[in-house]
Amino acid sequence: MIKLAKREEQIMQVFWDLNKAFIRDIIPLLPDPKPHYNSVATIVKILEEKGFLNHETAGNMHCFFPVISREEYQQFALKDIVSQYFDNSYPRMLAFFAKEQKLTVNELDEIVNIIKKDKK
Repeated sequence: MIKLAKREEQIMQVFWDLNKAFIRDIIPLLPDPKPHYNSVATIVKILEEKGFLNHETAGNMHCFFPVISREEYQQFALKDIVSQYFDNSYPRMLAFFAKEQKLTVNELDEIVNIIKKDKK
């Protein structure tokens, strides 16, 4: 898997939300400034070549759908961030976010409880 460019990721977010869509359906859901149809079509083609999207043909149009789930990409992106910025250390990453976001003891306890619950 490869890291997506900003606009590619924005387009994938819409496909993940919709599950299936024609290009014309996703443009209104993209952040401003809205890209031109041809620009979106080009990026969708690139995403398909990269293996993120596939399509089924409906008449003379293509309806696109994600091949890679949001969760799969989140895991990849998080591993990339931890590797690049936190020396492959999840504890360092969590400590950074706890400090930067000024998390309270209660919020930290809540995080620990969520982790413990998911481990069971």
